[in-house]
Amino acid sequence: MEKKKDHIKKLSAAGLLIAMGVVYGDIGTSPLYVMKAILEENGGLSTVTQDFVLGAVSLVFWTVMLLTTVKYVLIALKADNHGEGGIFSLYTLVRKGGKYLIVPAMIGGAALLADGVLTPAVTVTTAIEGLRGIPGFYQEFGNNQNIIVIITLVILLFLFLIQRFGTDFVGKAFGPIMFLWFTFLGLMGLLNIPYDFGVIKALNPYYAVHLLFSPDNKMGIFILGSIFLATTGAEALYSDMGHVGKKNIHISWPYVLLCLMLNYAGQAAWILHAKGDAAIEGIENLNPFFQILPEGWMIFGVVFATIAAVIASQALISGSFTLVSEAIKLKLLPRMRIIYPGKSIGQMYIPAINMILWAACSLIVLTFRTSSHMEAAYGLSITVTMLMTTFLLYHYLLQKGTSRFLALLMLVFFGTLEGFFFISSVTKFFHGGFVAVAMALLILSVMYIWYRSNRVQENTSQDVNFKDYLPQLQELHDDNKIPYYQTNVVFLVPRLDGDQIPQQFIYSILDKRLKRAKVYWFVNVEVTDEPYTEEYSIDMMGTDFIVKVKLYLGFRISQDVNVYLRQIIHDLMKQGRLPKQPQHYSLTPGRQVGDFRFVMIQEVLSNMTKLDKWDRQVMQARLAIKHHTVTPERWFGIEYSEVTYETVPLIVGETRKTWLKERKM
Repeated sequence: MEKKKDHIKKLSAAGLLIAMGVVYGDIGTSPLYVMKAILEENGGLSTVTQDFVLGAVSLVFWTVMLLTTVKYVLIALKADNHGEGGIFSLYTLVRKGGKYLIVPAMIGGAALLADGVLTPAVTVTTAIEGLRGIPGFYQEFGNNQNIIVIITLVILLFLFLIQRFGTDFVGKAFGPIMFLWFTFLGLMGLLNIPYDFGVIKALNPYYAVHLLFSPDNKMGIFILGSIFLATTGAEALYSDMGHVGKKNIHISWPYVLLCLMLNYAGQAAWILHAKGDAAIEGIENLNPFFQILPEGWMIFGVVFATIAAVIASQALISGSFTLVSEAIKLKLLPRMRIIYPGKSIGQMYIPAINMILWAACSLIVLTFRTSSHMEAAYGLSITVTMLMTTFLLYHYLLQKGTSRFLALLMLVFFGTLEGFFFISSVTKFFHGGFVAVAMALLILSVMYIWYRSNRVQENTSQDVNFKDYLPQLQELHDDNKIPYYQTNVVFLVPRLDGDQIPQQFIYSILDKRLKRAKVYWFVNVEVTDEPYTEEYSIDMMGTDFIVKVKLYLGFRISQDVNVYLRQIIHDLMKQGRLPKQPQHYSLTPGRQVGDFRFVMIQEVLSNMTKLDKWDRQVMQARLAIKHHTVTPERWFGIEYSEVTYETVPLIVGETRKTWLKERKM
């Protein structure tokens, strides 16, 4: 798998173009709404001063420089897990440092998923609102927002519908289009900077600091909530590193940064030039991004911005699929059906997540209606993710041998900076930010239930020593009076620690129904810290009929157990460790492998289990959620195999004692 991805990750012209299309979609569409949001929150074009405009652009520049360039491009990209990035990959690198590190990983992952729902809604709506700058469109519809909402919903529906077909055919065009988009941003900025060359002074951080305390700034420190919109794509940049490789990001980022800053400077110069023009100041929902376009270019700008918005949304959706997949493999979310419609494992499609994202995005558009209202809700949760990433990066630097002083300096500097952005974004809570917070809390609740219930099972469920039951299993295996239940009986077990095994699997063989077989398979899947591991280990316990298999699969590898078992049984037979199973009747001449039956254990929380009230609620919630998730046979790739379900009582903790008295008759 690594080899398949190497050609993309290596520094090349193709890799640089792919980086343009995959990594920078979110941050590349920020010029559509950042200056617009800053103007609206300060009272509009008529209220701004030169110092305000210079200060706003200076804040944008230094925010992008410090958070995106320094923290993510220069520091975070070094924290790659075999080329993969993102908060869950970072967690797998540092989780040996303490069990509590799962908390910031869960919070950050949930917040990133929740806030990302707003990205397609904000970017597409903002782009479509640019249609009002076209005279023909404005004469026909005026400021009627309904038509904007309808067009946006249609585009979002199309975007989410094509996910099931994979994005290979679209992905090839993403890079060149986004390269042209960034070039377009830079050129439009250069065309407008001559209006006021004084905007170059914004490179001086003095103007940024001065604005925070200036009376011209009606928002005070809370203006940072709008400024932060310029760098919300930084976390996505880190998460998508695995698709393109850090070298391609390092080389392409300077060009992207230059084009973005030129566009912001061009918008600032236009604002200073347009101030005082009554006609322009009277425009409702004024967006400097579209106003800086040359006359007659409006329709081209709107179409181009819409395409860029769709690409940014596509990158976010693909990133959400990857994030959810990693969380499932790390046992932080329940199993969901995952489809791989493309040619690579990175091209995944999760129907349930796709449906949830589409419904949430559409509901946000219908509820908030205008991009201005959506911008007010945007960015709150992502500040939480950035804070969590900073905390995990601190532990990563310590593990890598960085001096505690430098690691602490990084933590304090970026933690303080992001803390200010978080405080300034809290004001968004009552303006719609509560939507993202509610979604984050919902996702976090499911993560907590899954993580906590796994811990409860691991810590308190009853295990037995396999060796104690070997004589009985040997006798059953050799007992010719009992017909074979199946040639190969396979159990998928949650853990295989030494000779210990959960009691319910031995119970299924000996007590539920006698299951005589030629070979008993006990398979455990262990998700490794590396993303693309594909290894296995075998313990046959000195027999030729019991095989304990541990599959070591990377958190990005699909868990197709059926495929792996077919390879393993052939390997064992070639090595002479497992007797051949010749099949007299078969479509395949000379077939040496018998039939398989997978026995799936359905757990029902036993009334005899003695748990505290909270853990009992968690376990019941887990079992309820499992009813609405993908079936185990689909997850493990055995839906076309013979599968039998058995219900056994799930007993965790101590069993409740009963004391009945005999009634005298």
